[in-house]
Amino acid sequence: MQFASLGSGSKGNATLVRGGDTLVMIDCGFSLRETVRRLARLNVEPQQLDAILVTHEHSDHSSGVAALSRKFQIPMYLTHGTSSTGRCDGGYDQRLFNCGDTLAIGSLSIKAVAVPHDAAEPCQYRLSHGEYTLGVLTDLGSITPHVLDNFRSCHGLLLEFNHDLPMLLDGAYPPHLKRRVGGDWGHLNNEQAADLLRQINVAQLRHLVVAHISEKNNSRSQAERALLSVLDTLDQVVFAEQSVGFDWLDLSRA
Repeated sequence: MQFASLGSGSKGNATLVRGGDTLVMIDCGFSLRETVRRLARLNVEPQQLDAILVTHEHSDHSSGVAALSRKFQIPMYLTHGTSSTGRCDGGYDQRLFNCGDTLAIGSLSIKAVAVPHDAAEPCQYRLSHGEYTLGVLTDLGSITPHVLDNFRSCHGLLLEFNHDLPMLLDGAYPPHLKRRVGGDWGHLNNEQAADLLRQINVAQLRHLVVAHISEKNNSRSQAERALLSVLDTLDQVVFAEQSVGFDWLDLSRA
């Protein structure tokens, strides 16, 4: 089981997950041309995708979904609530589900996990193939018992470290945006993400990806400081970048 990223952050997100002969993309917040270009960097052609999974309707996650789906006839999977926003209209073959459902796509088993975020029916995903499990967990404002239960024992985890709270509060964002980002339905700050790591089985993690980092309200050094309050070493930590994402990581290899 492998995973990679086309890019992660407020300017666009897309994650690839491969299990056996099945390849899916989670979200697509890039233009069609840019998506194809970034896929090529990872040695993937759009025709190889079996599905596009959408987490929610915000443009940095959904703006490229319909065009990619339509151009290459790739099925889209999204919640009823996300579909109702119309942000993915015009794509090929919408397949709707509810948060809490488990989807079978090729050789992947995929659990849609409800998360607190200011969207219509947002979810994140826990994907399994054989003995390995990958969690993709961004775009939530707080850690709930439900989230912990679903992401407690993963072999790989892509986790949001969106902002450093003091940087957000002292920064240039207007008050309403500070309240949104820092609120219970916004995005995880460094300390919240570190606290989640304290409550899950980090010894089982083979790869931890720090994702969805704010370019204005966070820094790598601040995120590393939070990580080292939980982890002994950063050897198995990868930072997802907005410009290039990250290259393929294999859960069978630490």
